Amino acid sequence: MVVERKFIKDKLREYSIKEYLESFLERVGFSHVDIQKTPVGFSIVIYSSKPGLVIGRGGLNIGEIQKTLEDKFKLESPVIEVKEVDVPELDAQIMAEIIGTQLMKFGVSRFKAIGHKILEKIIRAGAVGAEIQISGKVPSTRARSWKFYAGHLPKCGDIAINKVRKGYKMVKLKPGVVGVTVKILPPGIKMPDYVYTKEIVVEEVNEKGEQ
Repeated sequence: MVVERKFIKDKLREYSIKEYLESFLERVGFSHVDIQKTPVGFSIVIYSSKPGLVIGRGGLNIGEIQKTLEDKFKLESPVIEVKEVDVPELDAQIMAEIIGTQLMKFGVSRFKAIGHKILEKIIRAGAVGAEIQISGKVPSTRARSWKFYAGHLPKCGDIAINKVRKGYKMVKLKPGVVGVTVKILPPGIKMPDYVYTKEIVVEEVNEKGEQ
């Protein structure tokens, strides 16, 4: 029971740290954070499409993040590293953040154009399939959900649970709160229902047994 309670406590703290970083690093391409316990403290790896903005001028942002992790979240000697996301278009959280930022900039009246444009970017980057869902008072006074999808995206099974990348962003607009959900199936995933063929090399042999 003690081990279980500690596990739950650590997971709750990890989730709270993620929420804090999402809020603090808003609009700088924050993707996710990897927290690992080390013999001397904690290793914090922040993934972003804009690592320079995450670090800040002279490391100002990193210093503030480190202080907050120590004081508020009680992490001992956190060592922070920032890594760049290779293909932001295949990162569901980054895409959800971009959609939210564009909705704040251009308003809900252009949500269809924004949804189609981001979906096209994701597919062009090589995604097998993708789905964007925008929920809220768009564009009417009643809450609705709009979906934009392309390619092949499993809805159930191991692939849907463990391989489909998911991102979520909530933004406060004039009509009300709008939620953005992005799901992406990246390239290179072996589908269980896909038939893979293997090329067979046929060698010709003459009557004397020579190839």
